[in-house]
Parts: sequence; structure tokens; C-alpha cells
Amino acid sequence: QVQLVESGGGLVQPGGSLRLSCAASGSGFRVNAMGWYRQAPGKQRELVAVATSGDGTKYSDSVKGRFTIDRDNAKNTVYLQMNSLKPEDTAVYYCNAVVVPPGRAVSFAYWGQGTQVTVSS
Repeated sequence: QVQLVESGGGLVQPGGSLRLSCAASGSGFRVNAMGWYRQAPGKQRELVAVATSGDGTKYSDSVKGRFTIDRDNAKNTVYLQMNSLKPEDTAVYYCNAVVVPPGRAVSFAYWGQGTQVTVSS
């Protein structure tokens, strides 16, 4: 069983910064892509950023140039550095990991519990 534990959300003023962390725990699994999604009230969950196992990254247009995703593969941890935050970035942020369990040839998507990010003055 793989668990994702997130931390780092909170309340910040517009223009401020936050850093989210997500660690995958378990044993014997291999992590492929890790990323962040967010869901604002009344809206669908959307991709924010993803980091592949090959050091590739992808960002939504709304966060390009402001957010940076990076991974520590040795720790199965992904980070999201969020700068120049705007009120429209307010949402619950969810960590996502595409994982190959031990002894399996297929991958599964796992989700964290979500962490609230609120950008407000």
C-alpha cells in the first residue's frame, strides 16, 4: 500500500510564496510521475504541474513562470514552490503519484488527502 502525505499549505497574502511537499511511503514500489493538482470551490480538479521519472516537467499555463516542481527521487518526495501567488490560486492542492506496486507490471494512481492554500489579503 502506498500513502502520500502532503504538507505546506496555509494562508498567504497576494504576491507571497508557499512550498508544498508530498512524500510517498510504502515498500518495494517504483514511482513514475509525481505531480500536483488543485480544486477550487465549484470547479473541477485541474493539473498544476507534473514531474516525470525522467526529469521532465509540465505546467499549466496559469502557473508557468510562478510555480516550480521538483523531485527528490531518493526520498520519493515531490515539492511545489509557489511564488507570486494570486487569489485565483486559492484551492485545495492534491498530490498525485503514478506508482508501480511490487511484483506488478501495471501502474496505479494514488492521491494525497489534499492541503488548503488560501491567497487573500
